[in-house]
Amino acid sequence: MSSEPKKNQELQIEKTNIPGLLALHLPVHGDNRGWFKENYQKQKMEALGLPSFEVVQNNFSYNKERGVTRGLHAEPWEKFISVANGVVFGAWVDLRKGESFGQSLAMEIDPSIAIFVPRGVANGYQTLEPHVTYTYLVNEHWSRYSQYTFLNLFDKESAIDWPIPQSEAIISGKDSKHPVLKSIKPLEL
Repeated sequence: MSSEPKKNQELQIEKTNIPGLLALHLPVHGDNRGWFKENYQKQKMEALGLPSFEVVQNNFSYNKERGVTRGLHAEPWEKFISVANGVVFGAWVDLRKGESFGQSLAMEIDPSIAIFVPRGVANGYQTLEPHVTYTYLVNEHWSRYSQYTFLNLFDKESAIDWPIPQSEAIISGKDSKHPVLKSIKPLEL
């Protein structure tokens, strides 16, 4: 597996099967020195359909090992996800009340892909190589009073086909105890 990003020529935004969850294909320009990308460009992205998104915080999660698996967390804010380096397998499950409750989506993310996650959609990922830096912008500050909803990473009903099996995944004790989908009350936002 190579951490060299795909070389997209132009910015594109793609709708997914989860309402409001968008996949962004970012232009990546490279040469013998490496590569460059505009990771978030408000004016260009909103012109193509990204919702107005006021960034208040930028977070980085460094993952030392291949197989680090985090999530699934549905936060009460929007997130703009990308990787600064490396490749992850991203997974999302809609936990909002409505027809799309329980719908899932999964895809590989390298530096040429970003994902916009609406509030109420659970987000998780698994590193596919060592030394991956996962980054996300959010539009509200974290607070210990924030109400999260969690979903078990390996819930059978969500049918996420993680490339690295649970027996080999590196998971926190907290994440391994999240409830399964059938026990979650849909979020009313």
